[in-house]
Amino acid sequence: MDTQLQHTTVLLHEAVDALVDPAATSAGDPAATYVDATFGRGGHSRLLLSRLKPGDRLIAFDKDPDAILEAARISDARFSIRHEGFRHLGELPEGSVQGLLMDLGVSSPQIDNPQRGFSFRFDGPLDMRMDTTRGESVAEWLATAELQQISEVIRDYGEERFAFPIAKAIVARRQERGPISTTAELAELVAGTVKTREPGQNPATRTFQALRIFINAELEELQQALEASLRVLAPGGRLAVISFHSLEDRIVKQFISRHSKEVFDRRVPFAKPQPMKLQALDRVRPGADEVAQNPRSRSAIMRVAVRTEVPWSA
Repeated sequence: MDTQLQHTTVLLHEAVDALVDPAATSAGDPAATYVDATFGRGGHSRLLLSRLKPGDRLIAFDKDPDAILEAARISDARFSIRHEGFRHLGELPEGSVQGLLMDLGVSSPQIDNPQRGFSFRFDGPLDMRMDTTRGESVAEWLATAELQQISEVIRDYGEERFAFPIAKAIVARRQERGPISTTAELAELVAGTVKTREPGQNPATRTFQALRIFINAELEELQQALEASLRVLAPGGRLAVISFHSLEDRIVKQFISRHSKEVFDRRVPFAKPQPMKLQALDRVRPGADEVAQNPRSRSAIMRVAVRTEVPWSA
């Protein structure tokens, strides 16, 4: 891991405050378990540990081998990390978690390391895998994917209106000169295909986002983790999710909204409604000072909810 690559944690204090309220806890409270579902470079985890009681514990998840190396630097016995994605949240015991944080997206060291292939700003291998020890890279997928597949991925995950021309150019380039293997090649191809773009946005932005989300199954994993949160959160437990683009935020917003309502079975009009499982608490954006110090935080939205006081199987 390149120690020169720095990461500034987004909504650091706001996220930890949402999970752990010092005014509502005391040393005499039972031991609690918290989860940092996306460890990254550990900013949230370290602040959480400073707030937790001696008997509490913090479990972290991350797919990135570099994140696992960073986690090894934490010598707190209350902390442990699992080298896997947060789709595995459901393996934790039911009702065992008091606070659960998901900080979605890509960390700055991942973006700024050319060897990871996440950014069109640097030339490097076209990889984009969160976990470089397994799975298929973007270059490998683009080398064999059908035109329609590529077009649908760029359209659906990047909300790119020029998805089909981009996909057509990728396939044509593959047939003429061989597969695309570097970020610079892909960025140049997209720039030559997309003739108009929003001011200040690189033409390749949406395509790179789409391919990253697809190759890591990010939206599917988010949906699985959110559903698992209903099982693992204790009554009164807090859920905080930080998202960075509309596709993620839409999933989180709809999930919280769907489970914040009583469910009536219209087939049995006199039956008791199924109680709501969550209550929405807050929607938080970075302040002007944070955005000025860390421009990458400008698109962040954190949604906070609490698990209602109902049986976990309800």
